[in-house]
Amino acid sequence: MLDDHKKAFIEEASELLTSLESGLLELEENPEDSDLIARIFRALHTIKGSSGMFGFDEITIFTHDIETIFDYVRNGQIPVTKEIIDLTLQARDQISAMLQESEGEKYVNDSIVQDLVVKFRNIVLNYKMLNESPAEDVKPLASAADMDRRQPSDRSLPETAYYILFRPARNTFLSGTNPLLLIEELRQLGQSFVLFHSEEIPLLEQINPEECYSYWEILLLTDKGQDSIKDVFIFVEDSCELLINPVDLKNRSDIDGMWDYLKNTYSGGNSLTLQLAIETFKSTPKTDILPSKMKKTREKEEKHGEPETVSSIRVSSEKLDNLVNLVGELVTVQARLTQTANKSNQPELSLIAEEVERLTWELRDNALNIRMLPIGTTFSKFKRLVRDLSQELGKEVDLITEGAETELDKTVIEKLNDPLVHIIRNSIDHGVETPAVRKSLGKSEIGKITLSASQSGGNVLIKIIDDGAGLNKDLIQEKAISKGLISAGVDLKDSEIYSLIFMPGFSTAKQVTNVSGRGVGMDVVKQAIDNLRGSIEIESKQGIGTTITLKLPLTLAIIDGLLVQISEEFFILPLSAVEECIELTSESVANSHGRNIVKIRGEIIPYIRLRDNYNIKDNIPAIEQVVITTINKMKVGFAVDRVIGSHQTVLKNLGRVFKHVEGVSGATILGDGTVALILDIQKIVAEEEIREKQLVA
Repeated sequence: MLDDHKKAFIEEASELLTSLESGLLELEENPEDSDLIARIFRALHTIKGSSGMFGFDEITIFTHDIETIFDYVRNGQIPVTKEIIDLTLQARDQISAMLQESEGEKYVNDSIVQDLVVKFRNIVLNYKMLNESPAEDVKPLASAADMDRRQPSDRSLPETAYYILFRPARNTFLSGTNPLLLIEELRQLGQSFVLFHSEEIPLLEQINPEECYSYWEILLLTDKGQDSIKDVFIFVEDSCELLINPVDLKNRSDIDGMWDYLKNTYSGGNSLTLQLAIETFKSTPKTDILPSKMKKTREKEEKHGEPETVSSIRVSSEKLDNLVNLVGELVTVQARLTQTANKSNQPELSLIAEEVERLTWELRDNALNIRMLPIGTTFSKFKRLVRDLSQELGKEVDLITEGAETELDKTVIEKLNDPLVHIIRNSIDHGVETPAVRKSLGKSEIGKITLSASQSGGNVLIKIIDDGAGLNKDLIQEKAISKGLISAGVDLKDSEIYSLIFMPGFSTAKQVTNVSGRGVGMDVVKQAIDNLRGSIEIESKQGIGTTITLKLPLTLAIIDGLLVQISEEFFILPLSAVEECIELTSESVANSHGRNIVKIRGEIIPYIRLRDNYNIKDNIPAIEQVVITTINKMKVGFAVDRVIGSHQTVLKNLGRVFKHVEGVSGATILGDGTVALILDIQKIVAEEEIREKQLVA
């Protein structure tokens, strides 16, 4: 089992890898963007440093070579190339696999890792051979074992020096930070002398082993810039006292004064280590490393401000789910309290019930908002998919994202990934043409896929738009007839023809490839969206492109519903789909001549009698109610005995026994403890359409 610190590291590293991937894809389009280069370097540096702290040594060693490349890139020595982007993306995948291996299974391909290291090192070697004298420490990788045998090499003396004061926070150990590892990493940047201060360590009986009482002063001679030094302390810079001063190498008197300071501070100058360090530095040509006016100042008065407030915290998904479940239970109890108060005719109890209802609704909204995430976190993953797949198919495709700030429940986002992958893969494979074909059609050789999100009431609309060939209605209908999915001669609307691509086993691909052709994918998309209580619409024009629109609820935990009754049974319809409610008299039924239709403001609307669907045989009341809804841009009514009103609905699963029941998406508990079924009205309408077509046939 992983300890909590390692779990936190894996979670943070996964986020860094996601940021690294998106940064690399952006850098490919803007190779001169120094901010992007710095962001990528910091992500790599953070992964390297933190992985070493938590025992992921393979990641530390592997990432070192990638970081080296981007150190040259950010210094303007090596340009950003497609090769570097490709290699780094592959390396990112291998680091991700190394993180997964912490669970005990084998995910990493050692030969791929070794090959990547060879290629990274050879890029540096080629640069040095062209621009510098060959460096002994940069060699092609002969074997995987060489990764563990890197030795610091002799190098010509640099011309930059720094004085560094590093005083960790007292609670630094609690964050998993080992200051000695930071000091060691700093020493890798060049020649150094480290002065350890222990005067603040208390007596043994007063020591708290979880607190750090030491601090360090470092003299560093390096060819790296100040940013490289800051990167060493990237994890602790906000929780430590850190001073980095460049040294004036031309002022000899200041250097001599610095050595006097060190002698007086470090055990009276009797340390052999100190004497050797002094002689080493003083014998260096053009003398080196001391700050112009070194004083033993700590500027503590500037550090006595109030501790910085924490603006955000990391909370596990499991805790958020438990919170929402508890809020859901509270909503049910609040409904029961309100119902009891209304029956009691006690004004004081009614006031209390109203106050509890107000607070419960506010708590509900806040709890649900905590689970809301911007959908851009999902959108960014598809840039890599589009890049790799378009290269595999020999096409050029740009992915454009819009509305990335649109928020959606995290549960919906998690379940949305696979459907979007299938749709985008199909758009690239079946939709976007090859560059040669596009050119012959007068189109840009680079295809375009737009992924957009927007909020519409209690739903989010996600559109996948491509400017490819569009859907061939005749081919789809012909394929459906040949597979026996529909009968020949049936007159179908365009939307009905397009919906055939979601049927199991349907495919128009002429040959099976790694991407498509097996008839698996779009039916999975339909099933996944149905499970999310969403809907899919397709619009297409041949030769122009296709738009697939996913309509999804904002949250799956609590919904606003319309509570209705049939005989003694209660049902809930999603309020977001409800347009209006009308009365249905026995006279209206008689005038429709056996057809389930109603006329509203001159419009004929079909309706479904729910008591027939659920085999309820009680007497039909003289006046029924028809709930008019809009489903897939079509108005459909549902006949019930009585409409009770809106209801805050906490969704409950029906359990394994009832998971195959069609037309029901869950259940909820009413204030008096009665169970009400939540209707999947889209599924009910789809089944009714199939039933009618079978009767006609």
